[in-house]
Amino acid sequence: MTYDPWEPREPRETLTGLAHPPAHQPTEPPFHPPIEEHRGPLRRLGGGIMAGGLLVLKFLGQFAILLKFKFLFTFAIAVGAYALFWGWWFGLGFAVLLLVHELGHVIWLRREGISATLPVFIPFMGAFVAMKEMPKNAYVEAKVGLAGPVLGSAGAFAVLIWANDVNSNLLRALAYLGFLLNLFNLIPVVPLDGGRAVSALHPLFWFAGLFVIALLFFKYESPILLLVLAFACYELYRRWNRRDMPGFREYHSVTVPQRVGVAIVYLGLVVLLVIGMHAAYVPRPS
Repeated sequence: MTYDPWEPREPRETLTGLAHPPAHQPTEPPFHPPIEEHRGPLRRLGGGIMAGGLLVLKFLGQFAILLKFKFLFTFAIAVGAYALFWGWWFGLGFAVLLLVHELGHVIWLRREGISATLPVFIPFMGAFVAMKEMPKNAYVEAKVGLAGPVLGSAGAFAVLIWANDVNSNLLRALAYLGFLLNLFNLIPVVPLDGGRAVSALHPLFWFAGLFVIALLFFKYESPILLLVLAFACYELYRRWNRRDMPGFREYHSVTVPQRVGVAIVYLGLVVLLVIGMHAAYVPRPS
């Protein structure tokens, strides 16, 4: 039987000199205030857990505030992740080149009157910009897709000029990786930028891009390439099944001058990026 110090008790006589109660009546234990109650090890452990839980809740509250600034938070995470493999300066430089590339998309989306978020970074997967609405046609989508590689290539060339000015192989390697990143993004398959660009030319280019991604995966056996291949297969299946719908035809109704302009920018970027990679290449020491 347990005793509750807060449980009401029967009133007792408190007269001075009153005899003790009969032996057959059990005496009640003395009253101890709860503040003086003995706390065993289990209760002390429970109190520690409670205090730790409050600290965790406080940390989660601060973490939730950080999530409101997804751009800065994910950018810092990406820099830290890249720094683990390449060092802080190279990791920071690569994250900045990714940022420049994604800002090209943001700038052109807003130029077209389409609301877009700031970039969200995923370490070793790149970054993405979320559109609040779809572009009105494939030509606008192509311009948005090409804006990232255009600005990203300009950023890589700026790093290459800086590298040659200070004679830094680290900066040359960073520029080379920037050129490679933008060239990879021009592979003509969605969700890459090249797939969005060639949507203004002809959907058959998506199959060529899918073939290139498959070749790269079988050559390098990269899980990232496998993930891109899976997304590309899904997106190609989804879009190709809608090719006979009226909305699809209307979306891809692009004029000849618009197609020529997209093709010139696309091919020009490919050529310039290959030249940039050649200029920034740093041979391995023998």
